[in-house]
Amino acid sequence: MQIKNNHIVTIQYVVRTKEGEEIDSSTADEPLEFIQGSKFMIPGLERALYNRQAGDAFQVEVPPELGYGDYNLKLVQEVPISMFNDIQVEIGMSFRATTDEGEQSVIVTDKTDQSVTVDGNHPLAGHTLIFEVNIINVREATPMQLAHGLDCNKVCCDD
Repeated sequence: MQIKNNHIVTIQYVVRTKEGEEIDSSTADEPLEFIQGSKFMIPGLERALYNRQAGDAFQVEVPPELGYGDYNLKLVQEVPISMFNDIQVEIGMSFRATTDEGEQSVIVTDKTDQSVTVDGNHPLAGHTLIFEVNIINVREATPMQLAHGLDCNKVCCDD
């Protein structure tokens, strides 16, 4: 069966930066299962999966615009440390921040006695990603799975 929208796809994957640094992998854990076309995957990987089938193995290079977007310097901001009240702020911590566009996750990238630099970019923004993918299974989703997602299997659906 070829992968199309509303199919449940099960894959094993390894993702690296273009420089070869491994970012994530499902090989040590359970395979990843998702509904194709549900925007669960980044666009570049989702596009590469169409019309493939169980047993296929491939590699795809995903540019930033089809991954986590380009790095946006406007999402980096220095704020007074007093905004954090009594929180002991450390580099690498993440927070939810209220912005003009609504709530956004930010990561602390720098800290001085007076200020904290936060970055609202996804950690993989600006990176070209290389995915190595093995397709394990492809099947049609049930109407219940399409309505409620894959988690409904644990509560309300039969496969």
